[in-house]
Amino acid sequence: MVVGIDEVGKGAWAGPLTIGAVVLPPSGRVKGIRDSKMLTPDKREKLYDKIGEWAKDWSIGHASAQECDELGMSEAQRLATRRALDLLTLKPDRVLVDGNWDYVDWVPSTTIIKGDQSCLSIAAASIMAKVTRDRLMAAAAADFPAYMFENNKGYPAPQHLIALAGYGPCVIHRKSWAFMDELVWTNYRRVDRFRAHQGNLFAA
Repeated sequence: MVVGIDEVGKGAWAGPLTIGAVVLPPSGRVKGIRDSKMLTPDKREKLYDKIGEWAKDWSIGHASAQECDELGMSEAQRLATRRALDLLTLKPDRVLVDGNWDYVDWVPSTTIIKGDQSCLSIAAASIMAKVTRDRLMAAAAADFPAYMFENNKGYPAPQHLIALAGYGPCVIHRKSWAFMDELVWTNYRRVDRFRAHQGNLFAA
């Protein structure tokens, strides 16, 4: 039994890093599953429901913007993956990882370069992660309307940069990211990841 995993949100300025994990049945198929980046939002939404019904098991794990700041992306990705795998009801024998970096080193795993284009379970995981994260960012837009998260989902975009220049970052922005250096008209400064992590340890 194998589980395919994929991440969404690694390059965003705001919002969580999200990992999808999907265990597919040995038979049957849902037509149209492919890398989520190759699908329209409407198509992803339809496939999300179909995959959820067809999969033997699936789950989503997140690392928050604050955790991305404190841990760095590599460790945040491991954390989100652990959370996703821990939420599975079934315990797979092997994890299939998209790309050539095996960051899942605590269980048997196999990397597949361009796995979201060639591996069905990884492609399904990318869809489940993308739809879940997009919904979270659309919901966040109601609390932070200036950033237009419903359109950019926290990724770099002209209207996003304009809002940052005028208002500075909100609570779901990754404040250790390089874009913070460009906010010359605000009182906000880029978070030092080491200091943020040490401060969190002392607070604990």
